[in-house]
Amino acid sequence: MVIQGQIVDILNKEIFSGEIEVKNGKIERISRKEHQISQYIIPGFVDAHIHIESSMLVPSEFAKLAVLHGTVATVSDPHEIANVLGVKGVEFMIENGKKVPFKFNFGAPSCVPATSFESAGAVINSEDVKTLLENPDIKYLAEMMNYPGVLFKDEEVMKKIAWAHHYNKPIDGHAPGLRGEDISNYIAAGITTDHECFTYEEALEKLQKGMKVIIREGSAAKNFEALIDLLPDHFENIMFCSDDKHPDDLLINHINALCARAVAKGIDVFKVLQAACINPVKHYNLDVGLLKEGDDADFVIVEDLISFKALATYINGELVAENGTTKINSVAFETPNNFNTNKKYIEDFVYSSTAKKIRVIEALDGELVTNEIEANSLLESGNLVSNTSTDVLKMTVVNRYQDQKPATAFIKNFGLKEGAIASSVGHDSHNIIAVGANDDSICKAVNLLIKNKGGICAVNNTEEKVVPLPVAGIMSDRPGEIIGKAYSELDTIAKQMGSKLRAPYMTLSFMALLVIPSLKLSDKGLFNGSKFEFTSVEIT
Repeated sequence: MVIQGQIVDILNKEIFSGEIEVKNGKIERISRKEHQISQYIIPGFVDAHIHIESSMLVPSEFAKLAVLHGTVATVSDPHEIANVLGVKGVEFMIENGKKVPFKFNFGAPSCVPATSFESAGAVINSEDVKTLLENPDIKYLAEMMNYPGVLFKDEEVMKKIAWAHHYNKPIDGHAPGLRGEDISNYIAAGITTDHECFTYEEALEKLQKGMKVIIREGSAAKNFEALIDLLPDHFENIMFCSDDKHPDDLLINHINALCARAVAKGIDVFKVLQAACINPVKHYNLDVGLLKEGDDADFVIVEDLISFKALATYINGELVAENGTTKINSVAFETPNNFNTNKKYIEDFVYSSTAKKIRVIEALDGELVTNEIEANSLLESGNLVSNTSTDVLKMTVVNRYQDQKPATAFIKNFGLKEGAIASSVGHDSHNIIAVGANDDSICKAVNLLIKNKGGICAVNNTEEKVVPLPVAGIMSDRPGEIIGKAYSELDTIAKQMGSKLRAPYMTLSFMALLVIPSLKLSDKGLFNGSKFEFTSVEIT
């Protein structure tokens, strides 16, 4: 097979007319040729940190959509399914990913459960991490979210890090807002990346101290604008990632869109492509070709170096997408799950109180961090209820692994004027999370997910709509195109009910993520992520 076009040599900062000869999945020869073909050939894009599960698609279905945008590989943390199913969940992801021509590179989840302040479905201890890291399919130790455990040298945490060093595999970081001596000590443990920077100054400090910064632009957390100006001077130590990308967004674009935005800001195209294509492969030692003779034939033909619209995507010399059509077929797979809670009742969500003021989670659009604010209570018959006029709504987290009383708190900025939305995609333990305008709607939404053993849903006075997620309660067994459309419909319903958030379900899924400050809700209660301790809803 011979492919002609304008070949983009990123490392040598050169573009030349040429052709690529491919044989047995490898690039056998790259030759300079005089021709007028204007299409550009570049190495394939790599998402440097993503949880495939957050697309609500199994790996084989994720691949079908990702290749449409020129993505040939991901660095994937299977942390989400691991919190539900443990090591068996990680093995499911690896095996499902192998069924299609796409280069998934999974890590060993380092924090399952993420904290001791929530109920997860499984535990992955240091011996499990050792077993995973022995597997050549496991490329790295996934994000070390327990940064207090690193700083205070928790024995289990340090054993996991030690095994990564033993097997000479990189260690991913997760240290939002960590600065000064703390970040120096965190890096000294051998942790090499962070995708959680949300200010220029924070990312610059981490770069200066030897970390690689992964610029994240996902469906909920969007840090591109805050960090992209670092790229020109630090392009050798920056990568791009989605972290979490919902299926409707994946239908539209992927890493290619970040390249387009960076180039539109006037950043040198070679530097942009080094971050998007080269750096992840080198940092994680991936078996992904970089458009050199002898490499795997992993490359993309793009229309231009402005929009980076993918015309054709090749992986190991196989054409996997062309002109907006995927060539990857759906495959059969099982639907493992872990869902063991019974139907709930309205009285389960009643919060008796006489408090005049309450502590409220302030959700921030496009951010995983939240603020802690105070609000006046709305009491009815001695019970705290949602106040739609001030947009302080009741929120619940329901343990899905066993029958327990739901935890309740209040949240601002979801904007619902009626009904409720709920999800069993709830980082990191994936319990049920719901927000609603009244207790009745919250109860209906929670029970709809219990009935389906997982999913996302919206309920109001006139309709109940659910997208079932039977794979671990967090992924669909349907094709990506169907789920992308169904998710988009639910997103529209949530916004019709009053939500002003860009991605209400994605934002909702992070409101139980205790390792991100400052105020979150677990199935065990309201949690102060800055102090790493429980706190009270009521202010006395």
